[in-house]
Amino acid sequence: MPADTLVEPALKAGKRNLLGSPPDELVEFFGSLNQKPFRARQLMRWLYQRKVLDFGAMTDLSAGLRAELAAVAELTLPRVLSVEASADGTRKWLIDVGGAQAVETVFIPEPNRGTLCVSSQAGCALDCAFCATGQQGFNRNLTAAEILGQVMIASLELAPTPITNIVFMGMGEPLANYDNVVKVVKLLLDDFSFGLSRRRVTISTAGLVPQLLRLAKECNIALAVSLHAPIDELRDKLVPINRIHPIAKLLDACWQYAEVLASRQVTFEYIMLQGVNDSTLHAKQLAKLLVNRPAKVNLIPFNPFPGSEFRCSEPAIIDQFIQTLRSSGIVATIRRARGDDIAAACGQLAGRVNDRRKVKLGDKLLGVVSV
Repeated sequence: MPADTLVEPALKAGKRNLLGSPPDELVEFFGSLNQKPFRARQLMRWLYQRKVLDFGAMTDLSAGLRAELAAVAELTLPRVLSVEASADGTRKWLIDVGGAQAVETVFIPEPNRGTLCVSSQAGCALDCAFCATGQQGFNRNLTAAEILGQVMIASLELAPTPITNIVFMGMGEPLANYDNVVKVVKLLLDDFSFGLSRRRVTISTAGLVPQLLRLAKECNIALAVSLHAPIDELRDKLVPINRIHPIAKLLDACWQYAEVLASRQVTFEYIMLQGVNDSTLHAKQLAKLLVNRPAKVNLIPFNPFPGSEFRCSEPAIIDQFIQTLRSSGIVATIRRARGDDIAAACGQLAGRVNDRRKVKLGDKLLGVVSV
């Protein structure tokens, strides 16, 4: 669907945007209209399965109810500012989330699946050294409607091409926006909405341990952990949250998560930085951490961005690194760069972040959940 046909983001006075509302909230909303709980399921099917945003077109609702819904509620998507297409088929949307802020969403087509990478924050407070998003600073958490709106925008434009996998690997730390991200995840899994398998929805985290342990109890989906270093001294520099949740504490939480994980394996992401974390010694240290554990490693060749101090490891070094892991019995793969010609590859998403907030590591960082 062309960007200029999308619904404008501004809501009319007093209207509630129902996009992203959990099933229990929809049941409560329809109850306030003296309607039965099953109306929530009907709305979800129209919205998420048939991709209908107009109450008037929902023909199994009475004419009176459709008119009432139109008077008190809206189904509103964020506005698309631009769409870029890569030579390899990757697509990237720049999406307006208000207040001069914009986030990026990326679709990666593959022969047997289509993966959508969604953002959860305008910017990011974690300040990982190798990530373009972190260099943009942090403004705020996205709402559930803004997160799910990214999925809807892509679904409408890509149809009939299906989105088979959703990964929370875009801008922001998903677990720092825990409540809104989990609301969206539950809708992605719900049989009356997107109906995705738990193994096809992945949250990527830099390691917010309390939220990770909470997620293990509340929402059993695939987990990817941005590790990027095998020792605390190095990870402190690359991923500053490590100063609060060091590797041993993080891995203990990962193994607890794996106890309830449907796929039984946690993916550890490891970016390959020339002369920084790519030696054979680093590979052996990493293997020692993960051997005989429910773990697999995804090596990510570093994708450069303006102002970065890093360079990608040479192919021969990456090959040596992965062979060292595999010889220790570790399942390891190399992520192929996609969309780097439109700055849509891993670590390159920057969006547009203004009025940045300075959020310090520590308790204040965890407070980002309520921003």
